[in-house]
Amino acid sequence: MPALAACATTPPRNIDDVCSIFEEKRGWHKVAKKAEAKWGTSMHIPLAFMYQESAFRHKARPSRRTLLGFIPWRRASSAYGYAQAIDGTWRQYIRSTGEYWRVRHDFADATDFIHWYIADASRRNTVSRADAFSLYMNYHEGPAGYARGSHVQKAWLNKVATGVQMRSQRYAAQYDACRESLEPGFLRRLLGG
Repeated sequence: MPALAACATTPPRNIDDVCSIFEEKRGWHKVAKKAEAKWGTSMHIPLAFMYQESAFRHKARPSRRTLLGFIPWRRASSAYGYAQAIDGTWRQYIRSTGEYWRVRHDFADATDFIHWYIADASRRNTVSRADAFSLYMNYHEGPAGYARGSHVQKAWLNKVATGVQMRSQRYAAQYDACRESLEPGFLRRLLGG
């Protein structure tokens, strides 16, 4: 039983190809479609966020700082899980949705969180839900920070957000090519039954 649990949480083997991700993690496809329908944002944008934030590692955390150059010390932030959600923002999400059972290291919960965050940022800062670049800037800086322009002077963040945007576009194109094959009953349709 523990071996099965470990398999369920390992990152996909090929995180650069959304079709490969969904073929390996069939349940993730179902979850991604459900969150897309619930929140109205295409699934490829939250998936691109996850790629950037955690590389699909369920218990990802920021590295520890060191004291005196070698003693492990505190982490840079409380970010945790697939979405790298920090404690305070996760609590806001839980209060907002009333879904107190959700956890940051569960793919379905992290996916729902990112969709919720995008919906909130889109509403607060009038950003299109199709604009992965600006949505990621909101995600990184927080909607209030984004509104203040905290991202404007951060060339490195501009580069990261551009990468997220490009990945989301790549995921969208890949998904268009394999969407049908991921639907239940595809094999039966393929064999003419």
